[in-house]
Amino acid sequence: MLKADQLLDALLERAHEVTDTETVAVGAALGRVLAVSQTSTITVPPLDNSAMDGYAVRVADVAAVGVRLPVSQRIPAGTVGDPLQPGSAARIFTGAPVPPGADAVLMQEYCRAEGDDVVINALPHPGENIRRAGEDIESGAQVLAAGVRIGAAEMGLAASVGLARLPVYRRLKVACFFTGDELVTPGDPLAAGQIYNSNRYTLTGLVNGLGCELIDLGIVPDTLEATETALAGAASVADVVITSGGVSVGEADYVKAALEKVGRIEMWKVAMKPGKPLVYGRVNAVDFIGLPGNPVSAFVTFCLFVRPFLLKRMGARDVRYRAFPLKADFTWSKPGDRREFLRARMQENGRVAVYPNQSSGVLTSCTWADGFVDIEIGQTVRPGDWVRFIPLSELLT
Repeated sequence: MLKADQLLDALLERAHEVTDTETVAVGAALGRVLAVSQTSTITVPPLDNSAMDGYAVRVADVAAVGVRLPVSQRIPAGTVGDPLQPGSAARIFTGAPVPPGADAVLMQEYCRAEGDDVVINALPHPGENIRRAGEDIESGAQVLAAGVRIGAAEMGLAASVGLARLPVYRRLKVACFFTGDELVTPGDPLAAGQIYNSNRYTLTGLVNGLGCELIDLGIVPDTLEATETALAGAASVADVVITSGGVSVGEADYVKAALEKVGRIEMWKVAMKPGKPLVYGRVNAVDFIGLPGNPVSAFVTFCLFVRPFLLKRMGARDVRYRAFPLKADFTWSKPGDRREFLRARMQENGRVAVYPNQSSGVLTSCTWADGFVDIEIGQTVRPGDWVRFIPLSELLT
């Protein structure tokens, strides 16, 4: 069996990014991966501007609190004022260009309007409440690097420098199917011995959440022939095929056997809990990942291994999750021979607790948790010990 770190390294070595690109409107770029670095052709902000509603003044004109200055002009955002005459003030609003000659903006709370004058009730400092031209972005500077996943902030940044369209990699095509004669689609009645197919909705939600193009092939009967047909068909239309179930060593586990017939297996089994029976292989040039059938195992292995693999295939550069040290609010006295990822939640006291039932069939643990505690082989934990915590925010976006 591979160790978890070895498996992730090996998967990322095999993850070759798509090469086809397209150009999309900035408003449609959420979740896509930028194919070409973008630079700004403008300076942001273009001019010195006011960070507050207030009065633009010359510091030299306010030698003491209580100075009265005539208000020579009013400068709302979107307009450019005249040069500020010595011994006067300009009424100015947030975002408006600071007039030439002014070297400070006093908040209106520190001023009192009296007719056509303003009384200054605080001493200004040079540069106070002035946003300098170019303090955010200089013309010619790179604003977005190739390989970045575009989120809301990146969309706003692109728009701030006037970019209306962005070159992105095409969507990765991911086909999913699910094995098990016991599986029933929600909405249909359950017969004795049957269960509802939760993995279909967990995994398709995870794939859609990454911005991939999902090809949902549904439930496949538990026969070798049906599994071979489904696998070959999925590989004919997708870049990556993902399944859940049928990858262990049971007599009715056909996914691994089908992969050996229509493609090849390159890795099988990982020394972790939950999620030991994970398979990676290829059908021609198409990647295949077979996840365990237990719902928690499928969720955890997708988050830890499939997500970074798919992100790299999508063209993203920063794909590895981060773990953070937190103090434990629990006891773990069962050192195992596999690395364990416990469903966990941060507490109000700043420590982390674990769900009381860590069975791989307890899917409620995944909705309760906001991360995983990473337990090394042989590790025990007492309250107050430092542990590695992986937030789900590192694994679901």
